[in-house]
Amino acid sequence: MAQNMNKLMKQAQKMQAQLMKAQEDLNKKEVEGTAGGGMVKVVLNGAQELQSISLNPEVVDPDDVEMLEDLIIAAFNNAQEKVKELSNSAFGGLSAGMNIPGIG
Repeated sequence: MAQNMNKLMKQAQKMQAQLMKAQEDLNKKEVEGTAGGGMVKVVLNGAQELQSISLNPEVVDPDDVEMLEDLIIAAFNNAQEKVKELSNSAFGGLSAGMNIPGIG
């Protein structure tokens, strides 16, 4: 029983180290979200923090600020979805093969 508990603790420590490394790697990555056919670009890091916004001058219409606001939101949401996909791929397989009761 004690041997199984030690093995389980070692597996948990290994998994925790892998999770921390995966999170660190994810936070360093950047993704770009776009809207309006690329007229609006938003860059987020893996922690979903906004890094930059790029606007094509053609999309800036002083008489239609609401459209520009909508495009920025759409580009942000697009980038955010890409970060989620990166996160799922980074963390998805970490618990595979660990044989931890109740997980998986």
